[in-house]
Amino acid sequence: MEGADVIDKMLEGNAEFVSGEFAADEAYYHSIAARQRPKALWIGCSDSRVSEHQMTCSKPGTLFVHRNVANIVAFNDVNIAAILEYGVVHLKIEDIIVCGHTRCGGIAAIEDGVRENYIADWLCIATGAKEAADRIARERKLSREEKLEVLTEENVKLQIKHLNNLALIRNMHAKGNLPRIHGWLYRVETGVIDVLVDGRGPLGRRASRKPARRAGGR
Repeated sequence: MEGADVIDKMLEGNAEFVSGEFAADEAYYHSIAARQRPKALWIGCSDSRVSEHQMTCSKPGTLFVHRNVANIVAFNDVNIAAILEYGVVHLKIEDIIVCGHTRCGGIAAIEDGVRENYIADWLCIATGAKEAADRIARERKLSREEKLEVLTEENVKLQIKHLNNLALIRNMHAKGNLPRIHGWLYRVETGVIDVLVDGRGPLGRRASRKPARRAGGR
């Protein structure tokens, strides 16, 4: 039974983790058991191929994580609002990363106009990114694959716009406070992160640009 095999493998993996990595760095794991002190809030996609800790070589306790289909920031989502409030106000997180990725099923569904009720209702929040990608694709005569990448990038930028317009973030920026907002694109084919929006300018609102440098060494 394949399902049972998956669960067995996960539990076996936990035993391996406890006797291996955890035991080798037990002092660190005990230190984070008392309190978490994450340095960044990660807003990413739920895709099973995309692991924020793995792609950035980050240890447990360093990233506060929120993931959903197509890394969307919704105005009426109590979940993201609570995560932002807890992360920025209580954990004092200074950097927020919105990270999209190539080969994203959610992005393909936006392009293809998926009709399933809950998925369609969720992805309609990215309509502005679809409109921008449609315009760019017409102007540049892009292939479908090229357009999907543009749509992925435009979606990251749109969700950053949504993030900056949320009352909590808007009010903090109006007072000259953090957090800084960053936009990244993770390439599942290469493991490389492209920096789309570098938030290390004033108030984390430096204009979007194509990546001048890449995390991951390329």
